[in-house]
Amino acid sequence: MTAIELAKTEDAEAIAAFANESFTHTFGTIYDPADLATFLADWNPPDRVRAQIGDPGYAIALVRDDKDAILGYIKMGPVDFDLPDEQPTEGAVELHQLYVAEAAKGTGVAVALMEWGIAWSRERASILYLTVFTENDRAQAFYRRYGFYDVGHNAFRVGNHIDEDRFFRLDL
Repeated sequence: MTAIELAKTEDAEAIAAFANESFTHTFGTIYDPADLATFLADWNPPDRVRAQIGDPGYAIALVRDDKDAILGYIKMGPVDFDLPDEQPTEGAVELHQLYVAEAAKGTGVAVALMEWGIAWSRERASILYLTVFTENDRAQAFYRRYGFYDVGHNAFRVGNHIDEDRFFRLDL
């Protein structure tokens, strides 16, 4: 079993840097460099991560290697996007981010974090939502293995570039 720990406020800088690195590695070639830089500066700054760590409505869990480097993390919290009209928000939470270092993919880190996130959600809600990029087939397959299903589309803006994400839902 992969050891999971809750993030502490002093982890905010490392989490923000890890998130930016992971996002850039996965999606960086899609966007104009200026759009990407602006997005990353606004998307997940350390002060926002620090505030979410201190907010009881959120939970951020980490997996580290033996040198204390982050191998992956998951951020859970309230639903903060506009769902399609027919989707309920009462009794719902959101998986905001699940990122795993390239070297840790396929090692069980994502599975451990996902199972932790689902357990966290079950204690608080009856529905778990997330969004996933339409062209991220690996992530979509991963989520579908847990029973998530597609409930609509979402426009995801990075500067002047708009991608189509999918809303996924898991009934808990």
